[in-house]
Amino acid sequence: MNIGLFVTAIDTPDNVRTFVGNGKIFADNIQNFSINSFRRVDLEAQLAHSVDVSCAVQLLKDRLKAIPNVTMDPAPDVEVLKFSPMGPVLTVRPYTNNEHYWQVYFETNRAIRETFSEAGFPVPEQHLAVINGSLAERGNGQSAAATH
Repeated sequence: MNIGLFVTAIDTPDNVRTFVGNGKIFADNIQNFSINSFRRVDLEAQLAHSVDVSCAVQLLKDRLKAIPNVTMDPAPDVEVLKFSPMGPVLTVRPYTNNEHYWQVYFETNRAIRETFSEAGFPVPEQHLAVINGSLAERGNGQSAAATH
């Protein structure tokens, strides 16, 4: 980074030099991703409605312990984040040293996929039903016609 009188030159992680007006730099927020000793990796994992959420959470927590460079203090978080038409969505948040961020990011994605596949969890899918020529959507896996 090179701070000049009117602009600051910043080299991005993908090696692109970006010139930013100093007015924007000093008037806006600045995020420093490397000043603290560790970072949290934020990922999401979609489950199907039929999956036992407690089982999925425990399987992922156990699997995260095996990923190199995932810290145990703080311990990884795996919790229900939200619900979608396809089922519950888990937040998967391991912590790691800054220099290992991308390795942990990609290995955690791989671990999510492999864990769910090995457990035989069904692929989440959105359920749609056509009723009287119109499209109806139900998030619980039932057709809208079943409730009428």
